[in-house]
Amino acid sequence: MKTVKIKDKKFSIFISSDKIQKSIDDIAQKINNDVKGKTPLFVVVLNGAFMFAAELLKEININCEISFVKFSSYKKTKSSLNVKKLIGLNEDIKGRTLIIVEDIVDSGITMDNFINDIKKYEPKDIKIATLLYKPKAFTKNFKVDYVGIEIPNDFVVGHGLDYDGLGRNLTDIYKIIE
Repeated sequence: MKTVKIKDKKFSIFISSDKIQKSIDDIAQKINNDVKGKTPLFVVVLNGAFMFAAELLKEININCEISFVKFSSYKKTKSSLNVKKLIGLNEDIKGRTLIIVEDIVDSGITMDNFINDIKKYEPKDIKIATLLYKPKAFTKNFKVDYVGIEIPNDFVVGHGLDYDGLGRNLTDIYKIIE
């Protein structure tokens, strides 16, 4: 499929599933090397990161655990700039290495809120792995440790990312046609 229509918007193919998988393999290799000998807790940000996390964890060859959190900040194609926590972290993270798994880091508002929230529980280390990163939209100061693909500030869907709840099941990533 070269283009898709979701509700009132049209999207064209932007990143192929092959390129996505290559970037996931690269991230997994870096994580395997960086946290060798540790037992990190992967904290997956729902809903968007579920596909990325599933494919990433298949390539992780160290002992690890996985947990999930859920936030909401988007309405249609725009960030509301208001982050709501819907599901929180239940594990004891004191002294642990955390790897936060996110589908996309754009402004960084959601991640910044989450990082500031979990620091009070005294994890040893916090690393961030994201499938997509929008450097021109990024406004915060934290480090993104593992980046799959840098993209321009376009609205994208597919491979876990949605438009108004739809499109997460697309295997490729599509960008909006203005």
